[in-house]
Amino acid sequence: MPPLNQEQFHAALDALRNALSFAAPADAVLSRYFRENPKLGSQNRHFIAEAVFGVMRQKFALDRICGEDNSPRRLLLAWLIRGGRNLREFEPIVSREDERAFLAGVKAFKLETLTLAERAELPEWVGSELQASGMSDDDILSLGRALSQPAPLDLRVNTLKMKREAVQAELEALGYEHSPTPYSPFGLRLAGKPAINRHTLFTEGAIEVQDEGSQLLGLLVGPKRGEMVADFCAGAGGKTLLLGMLMASSGRLYAFDVSEKRLANLKPRLARSGLSNVQPQRIESENDSRIKRLAGKLDRVLVDAPCSGMGTLRRNPDLKFRQSATSVDELNQKQTAILASAARLVKVGGRLVYATCSILPRENQGIVEAFLAAHPGFELIPASQVLKEQRVDLDTGNYLQLHPQIHGCDGFFAAVMTRKA
Repeated sequence: MPPLNQEQFHAALDALRNALSFAAPADAVLSRYFRENPKLGSQNRHFIAEAVFGVMRQKFALDRICGEDNSPRRLLLAWLIRGGRNLREFEPIVSREDERAFLAGVKAFKLETLTLAERAELPEWVGSELQASGMSDDDILSLGRALSQPAPLDLRVNTLKMKREAVQAELEALGYEHSPTPYSPFGLRLAGKPAINRHTLFTEGAIEVQDEGSQLLGLLVGPKRGEMVADFCAGAGGKTLLLGMLMASSGRLYAFDVSEKRLANLKPRLARSGLSNVQPQRIESENDSRIKRLAGKLDRVLVDAPCSGMGTLRRNPDLKFRQSATSVDELNQKQTAILASAARLVKVGGRLVYATCSILPRENQGIVEAFLAAHPGFELIPASQVLKEQRVDLDTGNYLQLHPQIHGCDGFFAAVMTRKA
């Protein structure tokens, strides 16, 4: 652990003040801060990023520790001393007696005085919803603490360009510590945070950064060569590229999204991938005329629905403070409408997959159960059965339900449905 210095501390404090406004995602705030301060060295940038994300990950406990004076400075000091530093290390940045007393108090703070949600580093409303769903206190704590840890770097090998073993050999030659992902047959997990996007493996499209849970969603869709498939909420296209790979760049793959900007981010990734079967299309809404023209014609449709993102807190800890029970109410309405619209594309015998990166039952089972009740022409296929057919040894029951403390990946949910004759 490098010693503290004033320059690093004040730079981290500046960035933290910006991030705590929650006007933009924390990673976007940091990117802008680093662009505006190009003279910061790599060590300083690393410290600043660790500090900002560290405070976000522990902010519920830090707020209680700091009490009424939960200023960015106090939060940062509390995070630093909770990280195992001793009081002497703070001499370059702390001179006031009241701050020295505060640091001593942080060391003595009893975590048992926190609520269950605070100990799990989750909002109270999230803790309440998980309890109401039947999750035990121990499981909530385990889940919350796992979501408070930094995520590893998962890669997906583009098997149209290289085999996983060949990519592993290259990574080994570079000295990168890595291992195959436990479930995805084309995933690799790297230790640390190497700048893999500068390597030719990335620039030439042999690998993409993609969480293992997200890779498993593609296997649930299970597209085949020559089929007509849609990624209904494509975003920047990570899952689109995976589906195209599974289709061996044959058939037709629609990448629909309402955001021109997100689809624009897909273009360079698509160029690297070597896929020729992808058709990115911006739509006005889930009821766009282009959607209606494809009604009943598609073999597979993936709905990776807009959601709270509560399963991605390892990467996006600030989402805890930018979402609320009310915002999830609004998302539930969107999820219901999008799933119903996407379902119209599926032909008889075709497959519909609904997925989120959320841990909240009302964004997951709640949406699917309501959909099935309103659409008797669809029936649920056990996710474990579909994964078994794909030779993936993972059984979470009828639904795919992934949690970081159990599966080592982000929190994901997926349901597989088929349209009956």
